[in-house]
Amino acid sequence: MTRSGVMRWRIRTVGTVLVVPPLLHLLPLHRLAPRLGRGRRYPSDPVLTERIVGWVDRLLWRLPWPWRFTCLKRAAVLYALLRRTGIDIELWIGVRRDETRSLAAHAWLVHNGSPFLETGAEHIPSFQVIARFPEAGAAVR
Repeated sequence: MTRSGVMRWRIRTVGTVLVVPPLLHLLPLHRLAPRLGRGRRYPSDPVLTERIVGWVDRLLWRLPWPWRFTCLKRAAVLYALLRRTGIDIELWIGVRRDETRSLAAHAWLVHNGSPFLETGAEHIPSFQVIARFPEAGAAVR
């Protein structure tokens, strides 16, 4: 990828990080998710995908609320960006009871049936999936 191509992806990443997390506070996810990643597709490669993930993680950890890092914000931002690269990914949300019997939730990406770009993916099977985007039968645009 050219230097200008990388810069365009960096700008797209910053824009998506600035827009998506606040929208998660304003709109229900089932209304927002179908709109994420819509529009023109831009080619990418695995190296650029890793860079995008790094940029998203660094930005979300450094920004204050409503951008502050959560698994849902990370998954939603990456879902929006990576769908624009043409990667066929899904955003899954699951719940489980933790060690203290409190309800815990987690959001992650899935590609080809496996957790995608998820560190510590060994805990994923302990979650009961309660939502998947795109929803079954939804048209991908």
